Amino acid sequence: MITDAPSNLVLTREEADDFIVFNVSSADFGVSVSEVTYTIQIDAAGNNFAAPVAVGSSPTTTVEVNIDELNRRAVAKGLEAEVAGNIEFRVSASTTRAGLPTVNGDAVTISITPYSTEVELPFLRVPGDYQGWNPGNDNTIIYSENSDDVYEGFVHILSGSGEFKFITGPAWGDFPDFGVGATAGTLSEGGGNLKIEDGFGTYKVTVNKETFTYEKERIGIWGIIGDATAGGWDNETPMIFDAAENILKITTDLNAGEMKFRTQTWAMNYGVSGEDGVAGFDGGNIQIAEAGNYTIILDFKLPGEVRYSVTKN
Repeated sequence: MITDAPSNLVLTREEADDFIVFNVSSADFGVSVSEVTYTIQIDAAGNNFAAPVAVGSSPTTTVEVNIDELNRRAVAKGLEAEVAGNIEFRVSASTTRAGLPTVNGDAVTISITPYSTEVELPFLRVPGDYQGWNPGNDNTIIYSENSDDVYEGFVHILSGSGEFKFITGPAWGDFPDFGVGATAGTLSEGGGNLKIEDGFGTYKVTVNKETFTYEKERIGIWGIIGDATAGGWDNETPMIFDAAENILKITTDLNAGEMKFRTQTWAMNYGVSGEDGVAGFDGGNIQIAEAGNYTIILDFKLPGEVRYSVTKN
């Protein structure tokens, strides 16, 4: 079990790269084992570890937990920024020796005050025929995650002429816009419309505003697949683009079973992750508990994260 847990933790952004050290007692598997991994898990208070999430692991009885990771996981478990709330911790010990089960320690409740994870990142707008040439759409945006003039994100061009541009503000004529440059892969201010060449689909777009260059990579057309869907595990049911929200969406009947998101190839698929509502690349199957009509959403807007929801209507 955890032997020296603090009663409360106030997390700060300034300490995001630091670590909290947890000391745990040695696990008793009933027999001698040579290798043990100790993992600190958390869950919402009162959830009885029905959905545990790992925040740090070690081959010794000293486990370090990164503050930024703990903050992110605590917020995902329902805590509000700058507000103290309870999170349950435990140590889970596992060994590579066959036939021995995982040993879980007793839960310890710690009051955590997380910091806000919202950061104002620089961004470029990506208006185009796919979303009605509307630079004022606050959802069709790509971000510079490192604030270094390199912008990256996803655009869903599933219909129309396939043309688009980049612009720094929400209105034509009032802000610089960027289009076709002198050579392939380059941009020029006020240049002509850019265009996809590889067919409709979701594209990963990267813009370097310092060098006036850009790249685009076709990911494919996203759909849902699995024995819970109409096409089974052999055929995707394509999703529809919602231009106003910049999401992929479908309302359809599902069977009790499992499903995933895929683009006609298993090389590009999403399932569950260790965090509620966050899709995991090549993650496990999404469970559909009962048959019914569902609205399913796949959302690439947030930098570095793909979110999803499956809601019974």
